[in-house]
Amino acid sequence: MSKSTYISLLLAGVTLTCSDEATSEKGVLPASRSVSFEKVNTISLEELTTFAGLAGQQSVVSMVKHGIDTYRLVYKTSFGDASIDASGIVYVPRDIQVAAPLISLQHGTTFHKDRAPSAAGDFTGMEYFAAAGYIALMPDYIGYGSSAELFHPYYDEPTSANTVIDFIKAAKEFLQKQAVAFDDNLFLAGYSEGGYVTLAAAHELEVNTAHKLTVTAVAAGAGGYNLEHMLESVTTGRYYTYPAYLAFVLMAYNETYGWNRPLTDFFSEPYARVLQTHFDGKHDGWQINSQLTTDVTRLLNPKFLSDLKSETGESELKAALTRNSVTGWHTQIPIRLFHGTRDEIIPASNSETTLAEFRDAGSADVSLTLIPGGTHGSSFLPMVRQFVPWLESFR
Repeated sequence: MSKSTYISLLLAGVTLTCSDEATSEKGVLPASRSVSFEKVNTISLEELTTFAGLAGQQSVVSMVKHGIDTYRLVYKTSFGDASIDASGIVYVPRDIQVAAPLISLQHGTTFHKDRAPSAAGDFTGMEYFAAAGYIALMPDYIGYGSSAELFHPYYDEPTSANTVIDFIKAAKEFLQKQAVAFDDNLFLAGYSEGGYVTLAAAHELEVNTAHKLTVTAVAAGAGGYNLEHMLESVTTGRYYTYPAYLAFVLMAYNETYGWNRPLTDFFSEPYARVLQTHFDGKHDGWQINSQLTTDVTRLLNPKFLSDLKSETGESELKAALTRNSVTGWHTQIPIRLFHGTRDEIIPASNSETTLAEFRDAGSADVSLTLIPGGTHGSSFLPMVRQFVPWLESFR
C-alpha cells in the first residue's frame, strides 16, 4: 500500500455531505464498560469514491472499499478514585465480508474542547482507515467530550494508558452487540501527545496481561516520552516556541495532583493572568500563544525557573515528570518511532533517547525513523505515509 496520494486525501480534512440516516440510531448498552452509543453519520462508498475521483486521486479509489458508519460511544473509565463517563468515535466499515482489524488512533494536543474527535463533528480524515477495511477508534481523552467539565490530565501516564485501553474494551463490547466482526489484530498509532499516549497504552497492555489485549504493532510520532529530557530542553535554552504546551503540563499537574498552587508560583505576570482566562477550553493553542512570550525567562516566575535548574528545587514536580515518563522497556511488540529532525517543540533527541532505552532493555523490533528537515507540524504526513503500508503488512 504505497499510497502517498491516498494519505494526502486521508489528511485533507474536507467535509463530505453525509446521508440522511446519520443520526437515526441511538442505543444504551448494558455492558461493563460501554454506556451508550449514537450514530453520528454515514458516508457511502459512492460518496467516498466520487470525492476521491473529483480530487484527482485515482490511486485512492482502489483503496476505498467500504462506506462507513461513524458512532459516538460513551464508556466507563477511571480517573483518580472515581468512575466517570468518557467518550470517543468508532469508525466502522460497511458491508465487510471478513473480520476487520482494530486500530486505535490517538490524537495530538487539543486546547479547544470543541476540537475533540466526538465533539468536532467534521470529517477528520481518519474515516479512510475504515474505508480501507479497519475498524478505527479515536478516544477523546478525559477532559473532552463526555468528560469536558474536567481539566485534561495532560501527560499523565496511567490515565493516558487506561483511557485508551478502556475505550478499546468498550468498543469491542459495542461491536459484538452490533454483530460487527473483528479479528485479533490491534494496532495503535498516534502523534505528538497521541504518540506519548500510544506508547503509554502499549506499555500497560504488554506488562499487564490481565487486560487480555495483545498489541499487533505500534506507530508513534514526536511524543514527549521522556519528560525529564523535555524539562532539560526547556531549562537549558532561553526560548520555547510553543509556550502553551509548557503551560498545559504545569497547569494539568497542578490540577490533577491537587497541588492547588496559584499560577503566579509558576508564571510571571501578566502571563499567569492570561492563562487563568485563556485555558478555559474555548481558545485554540495559537490564541493562547499569541498572549504569551516564547522567552522562558520572562514567561516563568524567576524563582520557579531557578528552582527548576537547581538539583533540589521543585522536587515534587520533578518527581511527577519522572513518574510519568514513558521509558523504553523490553517489548515483543513491533514499534516504529518517527520524529522530524527540526522539531521545534519536542526535540528529536527525545525519541533518540527513548530508542536507546528500548535497545538497552533488549528490544529487538523497535526503530526510529528521522524525517529530514521535519518540524513538529510538517512531520505528521511523512510519518503516516510510512507507517500505513507497514501496518498493512501485518494483515
